[in-house]
Amino acid sequence: MFVRIVKMSFHSKFIPEFLKMFDEKKTLIKSSKGCLMLELYQDKSNPEIFFTYSHWENDNDLENYRNSTLFQETWTQTKTYFNDKPHAWSVDKLAFH
Repeated sequence: MFVRIVKMSFHSKFIPEFLKMFDEKKTLIKSSKGCLMLELYQDKSNPEIFFTYSHWENDNDLENYRNSTLFQETWTQTKTYFNDKPHAWSVDKLAFH
């Protein structure tokens, strides 16, 4: 299992549209094979910055999702809202609570 973290920054005027789209797609994303969890966070000091945290069983599951029609459509729409380049990391969780 690993965690995928994606940092995205949006134009303020598109935040409501992004949140609506995320709400509509989150169940579909979470039901993708190997997706164990999906969370969305908003930065407290800069409300234009958001992070998604998703837990994946393995690299192949994430890659299959990234090659899916669902991802392609979602990402194509999401990119139109950006005000900065997104950043993504795949990390191993080392400490558990």
